[in-house]
Amino acid sequence: MKPQPATVPSAADLRLDVGHGTDRGLRREMNEDSYIAADPVFAVADGMGGHEAGEIASGICVRTLAEMPQLASGARDATAGAVQEYLLAADETIREATGSRAGTTLSGVVLVEQLGMPYWLVLNIGDSRTYRFSRGGLTQISVDHSEVQELVDAGQISRREAAVHPRRHVVTRALGTGYETEADYWLVPVEEGDRILVCSDGLNGELDDEQIADILATEADPQAAVDELIQAALRSGGRDNVTCIVVDATNVPDGSAVRTATSTVAADHIAGADETAAARTDVLDVGPDGELRSNS
Repeated sequence: MKPQPATVPSAADLRLDVGHGTDRGLRREMNEDSYIAADPVFAVADGMGGHEAGEIASGICVRTLAEMPQLASGARDATAGAVQEYLLAADETIREATGSRAGTTLSGVVLVEQLGMPYWLVLNIGDSRTYRFSRGGLTQISVDHSEVQELVDAGQISRREAAVHPRRHVVTRALGTGYETEADYWLVPVEEGDRILVCSDGLNGELDDEQIADILATEADPQAAVDELIQAALRSGGRDNVTCIVVDATNVPDGSAVRTATSTVAADHIAGADETAAARTDVLDVGPDGELRSNS
């Protein structure tokens, strides 16, 4: 019988070790990426609009998420409905600040507890990505909201062709611009040894899944993994801003709650400096009551 992965008994028994970083890359004049790495929220926003204030859009997005009460209380009781309310607030603020001339993607995880068990609540809007590295394998949990992803889903092009398609950066959903502003959500049980990677497309645009997996497998320390991912993307061309967060989940043997996630909200256009340094389960919708509904 195939051994089953060990799940973590409760959110209180979960240790999070986190690495994070960002770089404007080798060709961009500014860094339009922003991120939040503050237990229980880990997310990357990739601003769009260039001089039309993409960096403002991404900064507003992460600062709005930073207002979630769970960051102050340490509670792991967020729901997809509550997260979506903050995203809608960010969308409205971005539109007011930029006149709908700029927008941002967003992808990441919120650690939540349901029925006494911890889950990764994965959220995504646009083409930033959330991956899970587990038992030596890398799986993309989020699904890109992009023109090329629609072509892949329709069977018109392959994933390999999508990686070099001339319209691969055209997103079909974003905050602050356009009409589609609702994120997709997945609820994934936390397993012992999980490693979550959240990144802007400046990473996966330079490195393929095999290269990403090799680094995640080689670098045991999450900060070292982030630093190497960013450097590898720069060595590969660094044509875009690149931002990464790596979150490791480890069960605490004595049952005591240990929280080591770095509390960081970074909007680099304001900070003024670059930091260089499993299978998908249960696709969910937000129901009318604010709870999650499975589409699988």
